[in-house]
Amino acid sequence: MENYLYLVLITLAVLAVIDLMVGVSNDAVNFLNSAIGSKAIPFKSIMIIASLGILFGSVFSSGMMEIARSGIYVPSKFTFDDVITIFLAVMITDIILLDVFNYFGLPTSTTVSIVFELLGAAICLALYKIATTDGNFATLASYINTQKASEIVYSILLSVIISFSVGMIVQYISRVLFTFQFEKKLKTIGVIFGGIAMASISYFILIKGMKEVSFLSSDIKEWVKTHELTLLGGSFVLFTIVSYIINLLGYNILKVIIGIGTFALALSFAGNDLVNFIGVPVAAMQSVEIFQSVPMANPDGYTMDALASSEIVAPLWALVIAGLIMVITLWTSKKAKTVIETEMSLSNQGDGNEKFKSNMLSRSIVRGFIRIGSVLTYVMPRTMQASLDKKFEHPMIAQEKKKKSKDEPMFDMIRASVNLMVASSLIALGTSMKLPLSTTYVTFMVAMGTAFADRAWGRESAVYRVSGVFHVIGGWFVTAGCAFLGAFIFAYFLKIGGIVTFVISLVVLALLLYRNAKSHDKKIKAKALQELNLEKADIIGLQQVIETSAQQISETFSKTNIFYKESIDSLIKEDLVALTMNKKLVKKLIADLNSTNNSMYEFIRNLDDSSVKGSRYYIISLGYLQDMVENVAVINSNALSHVDNNHKHLRISQAKDLKYVVEQIGNWFSEIHMTYKRLDFSKIDELIKERENIQDYINNLLDKQIDRIRTSENSPKNSRLYFSILLETNELISSTFKLLRLHKEFESFRIRNK
Repeated sequence: MENYLYLVLITLAVLAVIDLMVGVSNDAVNFLNSAIGSKAIPFKSIMIIASLGILFGSVFSSGMMEIARSGIYVPSKFTFDDVITIFLAVMITDIILLDVFNYFGLPTSTTVSIVFELLGAAICLALYKIATTDGNFATLASYINTQKASEIVYSILLSVIISFSVGMIVQYISRVLFTFQFEKKLKTIGVIFGGIAMASISYFILIKGMKEVSFLSSDIKEWVKTHELTLLGGSFVLFTIVSYIINLLGYNILKVIIGIGTFALALSFAGNDLVNFIGVPVAAMQSVEIFQSVPMANPDGYTMDALASSEIVAPLWALVIAGLIMVITLWTSKKAKTVIETEMSLSNQGDGNEKFKSNMLSRSIVRGFIRIGSVLTYVMPRTMQASLDKKFEHPMIAQEKKKKSKDEPMFDMIRASVNLMVASSLIALGTSMKLPLSTTYVTFMVAMGTAFADRAWGRESAVYRVSGVFHVIGGWFVTAGCAFLGAFIFAYFLKIGGIVTFVISLVVLALLLYRNAKSHDKKIKAKALQELNLEKADIIGLQQVIETSAQQISETFSKTNIFYKESIDSLIKEDLVALTMNKKLVKKLIADLNSTNNSMYEFIRNLDDSSVKGSRYYIISLGYLQDMVENVAVINSNALSHVDNNHKHLRISQAKDLKYVVEQIGNWFSEIHMTYKRLDFSKIDELIKERENIQDYINNLLDKQIDRIRTSENSPKNSRLYFSILLETNELISSTFKLLRLHKEFESFRIRNK
């Protein structure tokens, strides 16, 4: 029995380490987004500040550890064997769930996940116990702390609405006071702003970060609790004076606010969310200690009443080790960067490639706000309107600075300071009111509210940003459902399967983590390769434009050749799986070309004078590439529909003719691919002439099919498909011909203007 318990504890310890790693990867966005997005502080300094906050927060970890022991279920109703099963089910589910969210780059609440996992596993075992004993399901409520679950759901709705609204209002007022040229007003308004911001953040540290820490005496806690307003007022006076001194010394007060705010949120994350990662393993360890303290106890009969004791505290060494693991993960996690990118893309002050697609809901909401704006514009006096619009005008960026746009912040330090100040204040207020607010909900919605107020969601990006917000919020509710269901299922199988199910569950977990890690690495590499988006800093002159466009044309011809051949071959073989996969690959290529096209505006804006003429060549060639890929997409889609609907297969003669077309186009495209890859255009006239031979052959095939219809063809669907393939292939050849002719004309232009 003891060996089994030690195995369980070791397994839970390993799962705790993994859970810490996947949890930090998701929650890091909560305390890093403002500092990283504003670029107020060097990245390494941000990481050091956040790391110190995590270490302090882990040591100050609050009595929230009780949530894993008795916050959701009633320990006296469950045996030792039951609670160990609950803990194992919760840890396995939590790791899988958070890793999936990290993979897709979506921030979610680790608090909600752990609460609903505990709830799902506990309800599963409660139902199992009832079903195998008296069968009285009316007693289910006595096993579960239903109040806590309802509070969590309530807090989701409350924090979403309040955080967005308060962030929006405070940011709007701050922007009107400071404008985007805030440097001029830091010595006046900035002093008061600094006092308010730092007082809010310090109040947050005292009330939220240090509340119920395990080693502070009850007298200190009570004094802090009863003197909150005094502390807040005194902090405001003190920090206003400090802000004044900082300004006198020539330092930027906003950078100080951002540094302190990042530390405060990191401290809160570690101090209050640590339970989400190690609360269950610590509770399991304490359960084993309680069980072993009773000689000859039966694991199936010994109830865990002692877990509800308020005297049980988490060991300091476990908190310190957890803090160190979180810091290491913060510095090394690639998935943390993916999650951070999601929030940054939704907060970005400028336009660019949007991470989310628009949907009907986001379009309706934006359309509604545009109408409201039109009404307000009509009602508001023009002088007031002009005055407010001027407050939100961006300063002109010098031409020489455009080349460094990669290093430009996504938003300025005013917004970053407001993010940290408002998030800190709301979380502190919620804690003092005993509302279980999630740091994820508050920080994310405050960031969205400030972005909205700062007019970051303009007409060019609003529908995509709103859609992104709904995706993330929807993900929070999905978290609750998946956490509950996943833990319920794992708890059931662990209960009935014992050690066998336990081992199988660990193998499944390991395989999923490995698969997601590999897949995520591929996604990151693909993203790096796809940076054919002509980043502004990469293009200097005409030669670079030519080389970049040639590289993209070469790769597109190579892929188009493969996709075209696969479409025809799969149609002839009637391979539905291959056609479906090919459709996805063609769609991805179209998305890559569209992504390049989306960056064209910024690319043109930042060209130097010598390469402006070359940009027209690049833009037109990109259009031809898109036409080519669209032609292949139509061919594959028609073939897929034909096979999927079980229509008649192609005649042998038709298949033979199409194979010859594929061979001819394949050879032609391969030559074009190598021409652009090697930048050797000496044979471009020969390539242009080859087009005539292929098109003549296709025209002959069209004539042959017309004769078949008049004599022997008896399948309209077959004829329609065959015609569509030949016509789209003709269009494919025409687009290729236009691209080659374009290059020849461009070369002539270059020679004339040397």
